[in-house]
Amino acid sequence: MPVINLPKGDRIEAFTTSAPRVFPRATPPFPRVALAAAHVVADLLAEQDPWLDAKVDWDRTIAFRRHLWSLGLGVAEAMDTAQRGMGLDWVAAQELIRRSLDAMQDMPGAVMASGAGTDHLAPGPEVTVDDVIRAYEEQCEAIERMGGRIILMASRALAKAARSPADYERVYARILGGVAQPVIIHWLGEMFDPALDGYWGSGDHYQAMETALAVIAASAAKVDGVKISLLDKEKEIAMRRRLPGGVRMYTGDDFNYAELIAGDVQGHSDALLGIFDPIAPAVGGALAALSHDDLAQFHAILAPTVPLSRHIFRAPTRFYKTGVVFMAWLNGHQGHFTMVGGQQSTRSIQHLSELFRLADAAGLLADPEMAVARMKSLLATQGVA
Repeated sequence: MPVINLPKGDRIEAFTTSAPRVFPRATPPFPRVALAAAHVVADLLAEQDPWLDAKVDWDRTIAFRRHLWSLGLGVAEAMDTAQRGMGLDWVAAQELIRRSLDAMQDMPGAVMASGAGTDHLAPGPEVTVDDVIRAYEEQCEAIERMGGRIILMASRALAKAARSPADYERVYARILGGVAQPVIIHWLGEMFDPALDGYWGSGDHYQAMETALAVIAASAAKVDGVKISLLDKEKEIAMRRRLPGGVRMYTGDDFNYAELIAGDVQGHSDALLGIFDPIAPAVGGALAALSHDDLAQFHAILAPTVPLSRHIFRAPTRFYKTGVVFMAWLNGHQGHFTMVGGQQSTRSIQHLSELFRLADAAGLLADPEMAVARMKSLLATQGVA
């Protein structure tokens, strides 16, 4: 197997790659709903100011969604993994959603839901709760006009404009009352986006949970499920056990997803995860095992991916997207390691080198020779011999 010299601490050490793992064939339907929040591929050759513009390579971006669908996974479109509100604006997000919906048409069984938020409304002292409602309505209506399902994203503008939990209850009641189909509510924690600190009207997650549960209970017929991204399995389980009948818990816990998806005697979580983007082949195989009630194989497949995921999502967690795109580049899904907004610079060469080792340990370097060649080219640009 190919060998590469990688930095480790203050040394350079030889690392021998392993053969990629072969996963069971994914044959939906699965016993869990599994949505992968997918990244976007930057257009490297477009004339642009890289920190300011969001130029997308649409062909590569849509090809990656086809890859996810081919493995039996659904796609959560235009979410934070796609740098939504972190490089990708609402104009580009609409184009992304439209193109992905079009691509679904010749993918039998393909599933997709798309993020609706308020990111075209800049938070500020002059922004009111009514402004937030109008912004949410604009995006929800646009997605439904395209024929899409909605993931109701957390709003930075609402986090700044709200004065109490009652403001959250008013906004969500209004939006849920107006949608045509049940939505997935996304509670994105402050570790993913510091601007969302205190969401639902409290900095205490358990107090915030009371407001979120009240919102869901008041409009349960319009809520398919709730995704919480707090990286705390106990909080997710506590909320899961209190959801109204028929409302799903979609795990957003990129640290503990395997055990949360497996569940316990009182229930399980479905999944909507950014980590599913780089580990999709393993996820498809694990869900195939779960389809046959083979819990041992399910855990055997996913267990090696957990250290990789915890590394990709380590603090500062908001920079996890760099690891996701890095994996796509190593595995040949795109021809470069460049991101919208220049965010490839948010992780160090030490971080990416450890990510390479963990991806190899999980059997997720599809072509080790290509991955080594690409990693060597990156090391060279960093001055690492």
